[in-house]
Amino acid sequence: MMKMVLLKNATVVNKDGMQQTDVLIEDGIIKLLTPNIECFGAEIIDCDGKLVFPGFIDMHCHLRDPGQTHKEDICTGGRAALAGGFTTVCCMPNTTPPIDNPAAVTYVRERSRVCGNADVFPIGCITRGQKGAELCEYGKMKESGAIAVSDDGVPVGSGAVMLNALKYAKTFDIPLLSHSEDKSISAGGVVNDGDNATISGLRGIPRSAESAAIARDVLLAEEAGARIHICHVSTAESVDVIRAAKARGVQVTCETCPHYISATDSEILNYNTNAKINPPLREQSDVDAIVEGIKDGTIDVIATDHAPHHFDEKNVEFDYAPFGTVGLETAFSVAYTYLVLTDTIKPSDLCRLMSYTPAKILGLSDRGRIEQGARADIVIIDPDAEYVVEASELKSKSKNSLFDGWKLNGKITNVIVKGELKAL
Repeated sequence: MMKMVLLKNATVVNKDGMQQTDVLIEDGIIKLLTPNIECFGAEIIDCDGKLVFPGFIDMHCHLRDPGQTHKEDICTGGRAALAGGFTTVCCMPNTTPPIDNPAAVTYVRERSRVCGNADVFPIGCITRGQKGAELCEYGKMKESGAIAVSDDGVPVGSGAVMLNALKYAKTFDIPLLSHSEDKSISAGGVVNDGDNATISGLRGIPRSAESAAIARDVLLAEEAGARIHICHVSTAESVDVIRAAKARGVQVTCETCPHYISATDSEILNYNTNAKINPPLREQSDVDAIVEGIKDGTIDVIATDHAPHHFDEKNVEFDYAPFGTVGLETAFSVAYTYLVLTDTIKPSDLCRLMSYTPAKILGLSDRGRIEQGARADIVIIDPDAEYVVEASELKSKSKNSLFDGWKLNGKITNVIVKGELKAL
């Protein structure tokens, strides 16, 4: 029998609001929510002054395992996830080799079990080798533990292939996560195509590289009668396309990332390669549109797009550095600082964006909420704690954080995964 854990004086945050209560956890399950619980033998955590959320679920991160473990691996990525309050993470398949078969899926699930940190689910490839041609065996990958399919890192260039992929994913009821980008438009670009690209002398990526590709993908999903999830939305036009598609009844969901609600392409002006991200950081008008999309429900999820790279890979000229920033350990604090503390959304909305809706999209019916009978994945947060991000202190194997040196609010104090209190 697992140890019992009792959370006293908790301010529990669910998608529909907050309540003051105690929470009793036993055998990995939430057994009871009511004030003034007394339980002999339980480990007691006093949550007075804290916010108690369902464990966060990251639909989109890169753990680089197998094949690129000098950047990250499933164990270090799982530890970084815990430090950020994520109890479940979904890793993208652009590894070496790609996760495009049942054996590779099994490897990730088994490594997650052995590591014992956050629960890691692999996302399988849409196409074999992410080459955009032959579809993978979605059914067999799902049976082996794949939570979704995606070719993230590269888009599916062929509309015909994407249409068939959507129909095939519908057959197996597995989510398809689209990296929507028109490479013929973005080719060679390294930053947002705007004034700051001109000032810095760096080649820009037009906004239409994203928004036009999203328009294509949602139209294909509409034709297929299938659901589609759009990754890392960054432009105002993209928000408009998705909002209109939802109004028509298209089964589309989407995510944005913490860097798209908190930073603009002004971050590139000192040639900081940690600000080189794909899609690129955009302009303030895009940030405003993303935030409005969060407020009105157009944007469903905040995901990290955690993209670790070794110091030597980022410590080069801007053009030659790889795209990406680490984000697992700062995602909640950035969202809390820039959305909740600005009175843009409520803590319950943040629960919906980071816990409840990801669980719903991914079919993880026992997660994303704190209620009797649910899996005991819980994160406890000190909302008043202010801290400065020190990249060198991150748990991730890589330290390429856009947020290095930023002052943020909301610090993770405790994380419970399936009833087990984890060391941070």
